[in-house]
Amino acid sequence: MSRSRRFLVLAEGNFGPLTSKTANACIRYAPHEVAVVLDSAAAGRTADDVLGFGGGIPVVATFDEAMRFEPTAMLIGIAPAGGQFPHAWRELVVRALTAGLDVWSGLHSLLGDDPEFAAVAAAHGATIRDLRRPPENLDVSYGRVRETDATVILTVGSDCNIGKMTTQLQIQDGVRKLGHRVSFAATGQTGILIEGRGIAVDAVIADFIAGAAEQLTLEAAVDHDIVLVEGQGSIVHPAYSGVTLGLMHGSLPHAMILCAQPSRTTINRNPWVPIPSLSELIRLYEQLAEPLRQSPVIGVALNTYDLSDIEAREAVERAKAETGLPVTDPVRFSTAPLSEAIDAFHRERVEARAALM
Repeated sequence: MSRSRRFLVLAEGNFGPLTSKTANACIRYAPHEVAVVLDSAAAGRTADDVLGFGGGIPVVATFDEAMRFEPTAMLIGIAPAGGQFPHAWRELVVRALTAGLDVWSGLHSLLGDDPEFAAVAAAHGATIRDLRRPPENLDVSYGRVRETDATVILTVGSDCNIGKMTTQLQIQDGVRKLGHRVSFAATGQTGILIEGRGIAVDAVIADFIAGAAEQLTLEAAVDHDIVLVEGQGSIVHPAYSGVTLGLMHGSLPHAMILCAQPSRTTINRNPWVPIPSLSELIRLYEQLAEPLRQSPVIGVALNTYDLSDIEAREAVERAKAETGLPVTDPVRFSTAPLSEAIDAFHRERVEARAALM
């Protein structure tokens, strides 16, 4: 994927900590690629004002105002449940394509398949990039990850939209600084946007989810010591558990990092589903992995964005006491507890394999 891009991020009426996942990740990990955010509800503020990060990236109310910042592409900045394109945004996308802006989208609604959008893009030399479009000729999983030397670490969660991608992106530099060749395997549209490659496994035919995860993991393992696989969904989520299990069985992680939000007690958008305790979640994930590979949870990543500093530190201490594992909020606090846990696990695995030779 080309890296020469300046995004006009479209988040009309939705720019916020939990409502613009794709926009937020791009602003956090590639702020130099974001020229402006379009959201009339937050106009006049900055990304930092709205999200608590992103510096002075401006938020404007209209398309004409946004074009003054000379963007080269429009990014659809939301990842709603079901991934459907908001009909009210059609005119804005047409205006972007007419202005020659490429349009990047991570929605399940594939904008490139829309006849009107495709025709406008062709007429004005623009490109539509659907990040969730799966590759052709995917296969089922065959357990081939068992053959790789790299240590595979998967993030798993108590719920969706809990920080599984963010955790991996936050800790990869820490693991790299400990002397390892590290790669990030993107399994969702936002991770693909940041990494520049990957497969959105939730857009893959169900039979091939594990196969897609296997392919991604093997590709990421080439010439790397550690592969950090982006997790999806939750095994207790009534809507997304199938993607979670397929990802676990395809990537065959050697170990897992559990991601959770202390203030969230029920599954997002499903208040009738209580979230189990951390210790119960660890038991569930380890038991599900065990028939194919023993995969211990070796650390816990907490998302404490909505807690005070004191509350966040108390939540970390409670999680440590409950699980006996390294715990941190990898955005708010140091990533070292998780980076060091991965380092120790990898070195122990390498030593054990060497002893068998």
